[in-house]
Order: sequence, then structure tokens, then C-alpha cells
Amino acid sequence: MIGIVVWICGIMLGLAAVACLFRVVKGPSILDRVLALDVMLLIISAALCLDMALNRHTDYLLFVVIACTIGFVGSVTVSRYVSDQRNA
Repeated sequence: MIGIVVWICGIMLGLAAVACLFRVVKGPSILDRVLALDVMLLIISAALCLDMALNRHTDYLLFVVIACTIGFVGSVTVSRYVSDQRNA
């Protein structure tokens, strides 16, 4: 039963990663690309959390926390930069 749930989660994360890669390549604006890369970082973090839950360990926990923090700070920085450019 747990194997089925892991496969379903893995397939959904894989499809989301493909959609993010498509948006990174095709995105019409820099904000679309940055947001897609931020979501890609969260997808990778979710996959690591799935692995930690499945194998019952916390080896990747520090990476997940750092990746989420870097993604948040990066998104806020780019959005502030773009909003300052549009107001000028």
C-alpha cells in the first residue's frame, strides 16, 4: 500500500518538474522563470522529504530547510528588483 502512494507521489512530482522546466524554457517574462525555478526547488525538496518519510531518516533535513530559505529569499529579491524597475 505504501509503495503505491510513493509511486503516485513520485509521478506527480515528476510531472510537476516537467511543467516547471517547460515554464523555465518558454516563460515570457523573467518573473515566470524565477517562479518556475522556485517551484522546481520546492519539488526537489518535496522529493527529498518523500524519501526521508519512506526510509525513516532525517539525513536531508538540513538541505531541505536551506533550499526553502534560499528559494524564498531569491524570489523576494527578484520580485523587489523587478517591481523597482517597473516603477522607475
